[in-house]
Amino acid sequence: MEYTSGAASWQKALRRAIAALLRRPRQRRPGWSIGVPLIAAAAGLLFTTTATTAGGTALREDRRPQLNQLIEDRRADVASNEERAAALRREIESRTTSLAESDGPIRDQQTRAAANRQAAGFTGLSGPGVTVELDDAPRRSDGTLPVGATNDDLVVHQGDVQAVVNALWAGGAEAMSIMNVRVLATSAVRCVGNTLLLHGRVYSPPFKIVAIGDPAALQQALADSKGVREFRDLVDDYKLGYKEYASSTVDVPAFEDSTTLRSATVPR
Repeated sequence: MEYTSGAASWQKALRRAIAALLRRPRQRRPGWSIGVPLIAAAAGLLFTTTATTAGGTALREDRRPQLNQLIEDRRADVASNEERAAALRREIESRTTSLAESDGPIRDQQTRAAANRQAAGFTGLSGPGVTVELDDAPRRSDGTLPVGATNDDLVVHQGDVQAVVNALWAGGAEAMSIMNVRVLATSAVRCVGNTLLLHGRVYSPPFKIVAIGDPAALQQALADSKGVREFRDLVDDYKLGYKEYASSTVDVPAFEDSTTLRSATVPR
């Protein structure tokens, strides 16, 4: 009988086991055994990137309070700049008037400009007219919406305001204001969400439109307007706000914003 040492015996057994494994057909490693390490590595990279980006702050922090404060700050800046611009315009007019006392050409131009101030909208006017108010639909106490309606159906849109304005002009309006701001030929009516943007200032509903003219003709023009009729139909369906009434006297203020010409097109 042949005897071998302990070390030699386990080495021999190891060689036999390795040889047996090599003789066995190679089995394919299951996909999950490869995918798990890759997923773990990707997750670790994602966590590391998120932590670095956050820098100790909450990435999903509600920024609405900051946005509201930014809007209020910008409104305050606009109001301050408007006051300063109005003061400068008054100063210019005062100095121009002083110069006109001794300068004939300046006096002639002032007289010429004064003759066109009313037509251009730079003087306040009063007379018979019509007032129209548009408002969003009231919210239900339980937060639900009318059947078939979306949130978009329950607010006044830019097209609704423009439909009223265009109808009043078509009805022969001599002067008009929106939210007590004089509307000129160069005025643009725009809506941002459910707010109105006019001459750089933002207004919330209800939107009040006043026009001077023959009340009967103005109201007939509103009745004939397709856009106004469509809005009034939604008043019944979704409870949007629409008020229209004639008055013997309405007031339209003078235009007090900047008259700087920003662009012009030369007709060919």
